[in-house]
Amino acid sequence: MKDDIAVESKLSAQDAEDLMNRVMRRQAGLSLQVAAVFIAILIILPLFNLYAPELAATSILGFPLTWLMLGVLFYPITWILSSYFVSKSDEIETQISREEQQ
Repeated sequence: MKDDIAVESKLSAQDAEDLMNRVMRRQAGLSLQVAAVFIAILIILPLFNLYAPELAATSILGFPLTWLMLGVLFYPITWILSSYFVSKSDEIETQISREEQQ
């Protein structure tokens, strides 16, 4: 029994480190993509106010559109981006794990 564990753990420290580095690189790329979307949203909101002030002042449910986006829609967008990141991150780990098993 101990020998089986030893054999499995002898996947080699280098192989385990290489596997971990592959996962981390792919997840880092995913992080940059999600961060780029988030930053784009942050940049677009002030530009929207600057270049389309009439549209930004449009009242929806008693709130100006800008305040609706900042006060209400900003949080669900953040949750969606976070959920997307977590699910894709899990997919990356699963995919690399399957590649290693083959």
